[in-house]
Amino acid sequence: MLYTFDPAPTVTLPVVGSELLFPIRRIFCVGRNYAEHTKEMGGDPEVETPMFFMKPAVALASEGGPIPYPNATTDLHHEVELVVALKSGGSNISPEQAGAHIFGYATGVDLTRRDLQKICKDKRHPWDVAKGFENSAPCSAITPLTEELVLSGSSSISLSVNNEVRQHATLGDMIWSVENIIYHLSRLFDLRAGDIIMTGTPAGVSAIKSGDKIKCSIDGLSDLSFQLT
Repeated sequence: MLYTFDPAPTVTLPVVGSELLFPIRRIFCVGRNYAEHTKEMGGDPEVETPMFFMKPAVALASEGGPIPYPNATTDLHHEVELVVALKSGGSNISPEQAGAHIFGYATGVDLTRRDLQKICKDKRHPWDVAKGFENSAPCSAITPLTEELVLSGSSSISLSVNNEVRQHATLGDMIWSVENIIYHLSRLFDLRAGDIIMTGTPAGVSAIKSGDKIKCSIDGLSDLSFQLT
């Protein structure tokens, strides 16, 4: 097959314990999935239902490399998140069936141009310019789902900047579980292998600047570290 120009290479993430690469199809994100962060951002966790937005695959920044401070912002924020990688999908997946579609998990960060997001909110515009820019989704290698991998409500999720902890919670603090996220998302989209889901962030989001070193951890998963340049 001939193209008008060479197609872009497939965006991938490494897989822990394997030479295989996981090809990325789409990046779904869940907004306001931790009660304290929902309140931090002015929402009401008692009445919210899952809110979804997307990042393009080119927003992915694979584990550990330097990330340039993005253009058009002076207020870049960090948001550490549990990332779910799907090996299969479909529509109208029940919560009970959701686990069968999960390939594995990773540690990720949703970088957000908060000043642009505020402008979008005030004007009731989409959030794309605040969320979907290049390198806005740093992500660790994917840990495959096995019997040895145990993620529970007590599993810790945290983010530090220059060795200072800024975000810390447990996965049990999520309003919507992974299974319920897949259920609700599959009612809106036909999910497929290669889709990944960033499941929301705990309270404590704040600004980062050039030179800052960010480290993120989730119990049982690969750490994610990167530096803004």
